[in-house]
Amino acid sequence: MAAINAKDVMSLRNKTGLAMMACKKALIEADGDPVKAEENLRKTLKGKMDTKMDRAAGEGRIEVAMSGDGSSAAIVELRAETDFTAKNEKFIEATKQIAQLALGMEPGSTEPTAEMSSIIDDLRISTGENISVGRIEKFENAGDATVYGQYVHHDGKTGVLIQAEGEVGDEVLRQVAMHVTAAHPRPLGVTPDDIPGDMVEKERKFRIEQAVESGKPQEIAEKMVEGGMRKFFAEVALLEQAFVMDPSKTIKELIGSGGSVKEFRRWEVGEGAE
Repeated sequence: MAAINAKDVMSLRNKTGLAMMACKKALIEADGDPVKAEENLRKTLKGKMDTKMDRAAGEGRIEVAMSGDGSSAAIVELRAETDFTAKNEKFIEATKQIAQLALGMEPGSTEPTAEMSSIIDDLRISTGENISVGRIEKFENAGDATVYGQYVHHDGKTGVLIQAEGEVGDEVLRQVAMHVTAAHPRPLGVTPDDIPGDMVEKERKFRIEQAVESGKPQEIAEKMVEGGMRKFFAEVALLEQAFVMDPSKTIKELIGSGGSVKEFRRWEVGEGAE
């Protein structure tokens, strides 16, 4: 039997997160070959983890990455079973790695790459939990004037990515991202035109019913409906919302006439999960 080096046992433990005795046993079975021992462990434990994929992964973390040259940005969601794992440094670092890798992908929503899946497999092995990628989306510049803003809440459970263009400073974009995180009601689109049509129709129908029930003359009832819709759009269209840090100004006023918001994403962990 090959002599087992304590340094190899520790190295294998650091790579897999398994107990010392489990790593030593793997090295013994691999005749002291650390590479073979790691491969055998990953094959064995990957199989065991695949049988646990039906376990709910309701915790996790959101991460945002922006390329060094400002040409692209990405937002990702990584899910775990427990809050304990989601706060683990390895999990946080893995989420950051996956966000960086997403910068190299095609624009839009996409599936994890083989390299991302390998990172996930390592986490599954070391934590014993069902770790999965919830969502990935990459933004790419629409023009030379495109800029990005981002904010991830301190608990990592909510993250915002904003794509804008024109003369908008980094700090202003960060403030807008923080607003999107905290605003209530939650913004549903950049402008009134971006609000989903079914929501607008539902709200308008509700306002009409209110106006009819009030018994007001048609002309006044129509004004009531239009006034109510303006209030609705001011509550849910990002640019029309009052800035949470200074309600005396709207987000449109905060950004100024030199810039504009094109798109934004506000993700929460577990949102839309089956």
